[in-house]
Amino acid sequence: MLEKLQDIEDRYELLSAELSHPGATADTQRLQQATRELSELREVVEAFQQFKTVRRELADNQEMLTSEKDRELREMIQQEIQSLRHQEQQLEDTLTELLLPRDPNDTKNIILEIRAGTGGEEAALFATDLFRMYSRYADERGWKVEVLSVNETGNGGFREIISMIEGRNVYSRLKFESGTHRVQRVPQTESSGRIHTSAVTVAVLPEAEEVDIDINPADLRIDVYRSSGAGGQHVNTTDSAVRVTHIPTGVSVACQEGRSQHKNKEKALSILRSRLLDHAVQQSDSQRSQDRKLQVGSGDRSERIRTYNFPQGRVTDHRVNLTLHRLEQVLEGDLDEVIDTLTKSARAGELSGNT
Repeated sequence: MLEKLQDIEDRYELLSAELSHPGATADTQRLQQATRELSELREVVEAFQQFKTVRRELADNQEMLTSEKDRELREMIQQEIQSLRHQEQQLEDTLTELLLPRDPNDTKNIILEIRAGTGGEEAALFATDLFRMYSRYADERGWKVEVLSVNETGNGGFREIISMIEGRNVYSRLKFESGTHRVQRVPQTESSGRIHTSAVTVAVLPEAEEVDIDINPADLRIDVYRSSGAGGQHVNTTDSAVRVTHIPTGVSVACQEGRSQHKNKEKALSILRSRLLDHAVQQSDSQRSQDRKLQVGSGDRSERIRTYNFPQGRVTDHRVNLTLHRLEQVLEGDLDEVIDTLTKSARAGELSGNT
């Protein structure tokens, strides 16, 4: 493992030197590739450098212990050695996990699709809650959220909202959010105080670049039409809305959030590429889907993955049997404990041989 880690560090230093060279920006494509690879290696290299530092300090302390005669100083050195050994083991475990084969999509941005399911207006209102939850989580991590398409109800709910989230390792953090999110609460419109159960589906798709999936322009039908709904007089009186249909699969995407027909077309094509890539991956890699199901659930749109129970103030993720009694904080974007548990569960499955 140490030899492999040293090779990674050497590669990291080589890339760093390449990017610091005055002529590094001449080849834009090479610059993007090198920058992305450097970002992917950074976490491993930083952990490895910490590991080497701890090992050096451990060796120094052990050497001092052999020559030190004072009893109190020897006890202090022994305590330091014990602490360093604990750090060494933790870093070794971290490095072992980091060297596992990674999902090639982990570093990608995502298309986040949230849709109201069973429950009518109450489901639409909870879709709004979930979008706010993910937006606040993104804000905390310095990610950028851009709404690509939205279909609102009259009471502030979302029948559907599609957004792009851009930032470092977005897909790796949010990929296990796909599935059905169930809410149990008393709707504001419920006079008798009865608890209703509603559902919202969440789909997390890695952003597909043009190199990821080849779309023949001849396979596309592009329709433009007048935008509707909120957006001001200008939006409502111009043919700026765009619908792109992939004829072979029948997948259709509409965007009308921007005032520019060109921008709406770009956004629609971005969503379309991601949906087609997601479909292709699921079709061609059934074993990978089975592995994920063993680890944290299949992530199918129909599968109930999490319940938000308002009367009890709890959130339960059914895939890892995790229950947190701090519903309000979770909906405010405090998702790290849930996401970390899902990620560790997935890694544990891989470490035990479920690959």
